[in-house]
Amino acid sequence: MKKTGLIAMIFMVFAFAVSGWSRADSTPAVPAPYDVNANAGAEINAALTEAAASRKNVLVIFGANWCKDCIELDRSLKGPSAALMKQKFVVVKVNVGEYDKNLDLSSEFGNPTKIGIPAAVLLSPDRKVIYATHGGELADARHMSDQGIYDFFNKIADRHP
Repeated sequence: MKKTGLIAMIFMVFAFAVSGWSRADSTPAVPAPYDVNANAGAEINAALTEAAASRKNVLVIFGANWCKDCIELDRSLKGPSAALMKQKFVVVKVNVGEYDKNLDLSSEFGNPTKIGIPAAVLLSPDRKVIYATHGGELADARHMSDQGIYDFFNKIADRHP
């Protein structure tokens, strides 16, 4: 390969990498919903403080960036269910990685991730578990529909104000 061809190829790879696009067809990259570097324990503690001040409960969503159901749940929570989430809950997303991260938190809250992810736990502002998924209720989130996801969390909010 000639030197100019190699330089051009390096430039194209660099431009593609820094552009924020995931594919050559100009589809924007979707940001990963679960922060792999987050201190989940500290985020939950901050959410509990916020929940006490706002008289809400904390909704902890356990998931991972490789999980299609987790990504679909996150999309729905940011879209059609966003108003419900903002009104009723302080939401914290906890990355479980390849089931090798933050399992101490899952265990503390009754191990909702045992059947699968995404999994949810509702905490009172004093850190008591009010509700937790234990039967894989959200493990098929990509087939639940936006309305199904909304109804699921609305029911939890209504039962546990």
